Amino acid sequence: MLDLPLTFLQRPAAATTPRPWLLVLMHGVGSNEQDLFGLAPHIPERFHVLSLRAPFRMGPGSHAWFDFSIEPNGERTINEAQEAQSRALVAQAIASAAEQLGIPPERVVVGGFSQGGIMALSLLLTQPALMQAAMVWHSRLLSQVLPLAAPPDALRGKQLWLSHGTHDNVIPLAHAQAIAQHMGPLPVAVTYREFPGAHEIRPAELSATVTWLDSLAGPSAAF
Repeated sequence: MLDLPLTFLQRPAAATTPRPWLLVLMHGVGSNEQDLFGLAPHIPERFHVLSLRAPFRMGPGSHAWFDFSIEPNGERTINEAQEAQSRALVAQAIASAAEQLGIPPERVVVGGFSQGGIMALSLLLTQPALMQAAMVWHSRLLSQVLPLAAPPDALRGKQLWLSHGTHDNVIPLAHAQAIAQHMGPLPVAVTYREFPGAHEIRPAELSATVTWLDSLAGPSAAF
């Protein structure tokens, strides 16, 4: 059993996998570790799937990586101390899980939906040595993490899956486009896709994401 600083669910990689990968998933605000763990049956068997629970409890079965408020002008203000605490806990969980499973960082993917995607993107930018790739669904970039970003060279060779719904009414599509624009000058291989739909992962988006995951860990992968 893994010993981690956050509550989690896991699905081990297939026992026959010679060099397993680790996929760490983070749910959106108001949800829990059960949410994205429901995607585990769709994830290739070479991945050890780990679904984390955010540390801040909002209510029964409802958790957040950080609190936020929406100002009258539409801007969001976040609890920066909570975000920093969550980011540190997730980084510790990723490193600890990878070490306990014997999986090197070049076979680690960190992903999330909505607020969980914010965490995944923030970790890619600030601690890229933890992972090979990040997977960001329906999310946005926190301005607060930009001063903490690693030097561009530290991102060389990393990969990013970025997808969003064209009619997302929670986090508008413009936020995904802003992430793509920010990542453009950086030495990261970005796969950006827009899908019809709102703040949800529909089958076509999930299928395309899994195809991308397969391309990372397939026979042609260098690791």
